[in-house]
Amino acid sequence: MPELPEVEVVRAGLEPAVTGATVLAVTVVDERALTRHTAGALDFESALTGRRLAGAARRGKFLWMPLAEQEVQTALVAHLGMSGQLLLRPAGAAPERHERIRLDVEHPQHGELAVVFADQRTFGSLALDTLTATPDGAAGGRGTDVAAVPRQVAHIARDPLDPAFRDTVFRSALRGKGSAIKRVLLDQTTVSGIGNIYADEALWAARIHPETPARDLAPRAVTRLLAEIRAVLERALAEGGTSFDAQYVNVNGQAGYFAHSLNAYGRTGQPCPRCGRPITRVSFMNRSSHYCPRCQRMPRVPAVA
Repeated sequence: MPELPEVEVVRAGLEPAVTGATVLAVTVVDERALTRHTAGALDFESALTGRRLAGAARRGKFLWMPLAEQEVQTALVAHLGMSGQLLLRPAGAAPERHERIRLDVEHPQHGELAVVFADQRTFGSLALDTLTATPDGAAGGRGTDVAAVPRQVAHIARDPLDPAFRDTVFRSALRGKGSAIKRVLLDQTTVSGIGNIYADEALWAARIHPETPARDLAPRAVTRLLAEIRAVLERALAEGGTSFDAQYVNVNGQAGYFAHSLNAYGRTGQPCPRCGRPITRVSFMNRSSHYCPRCQRMPRVPAVA
């Protein structure tokens, strides 16, 4: 599933093309892509046609494009799911192989183009949703100055690269959780944007075993973990995200290159870049965890007197 770096790469690619663009036409090819828009395809098409897009914003793994000049603040919300893609194509371009929805738009500078939502596995979705104020009064996410998020995104926590992310809030949340630290990192209501790949990479970099109870982490370990999360996400962003197949691409259909820089994820049996011991893979929440058994040891449990 695309994580923060991949979704941010898509957002940044969309932003100059959609900001100020007017939607000329909407074509819903497959209504399964509207599972979050309960009013259906006809409502989606009519409500969006003729509207002007005001930008491209992101919180965690969610994207949204606010609609300009609305009495009730509304946005086009996108979640890429497992294999969703938002692609920019020339006007009149041939349909994509897994095309679900197409927006024909006209930009005042770039002219006409198509914004295509393609999704092989059909777990992603588009929807129109109203905006609601952020509880902390800060901007909703990356790419917007408005202190609001779509209602469907309101439960999603801020991510560690968000200027409004508060380390103290994160630390406090960890102190109340007996769950494994990796499970906490994947909980988008605690911290957003981190999935399986970057959780494994950050925990490896911070030398923390993925099954360590969150509340057992020492303050220094939490500080180190936050620093490594940010470092991993920033490096992945610089390399365009992580692509293992053709399912994740940017808006121009190009793959990311961070897969070549992974230290733990997907490297089962290969030597740890730090100590040389083989990377271990274990089952975790219907997925897998990858870690170094020497560098990432479980803390010892004090003996009961």
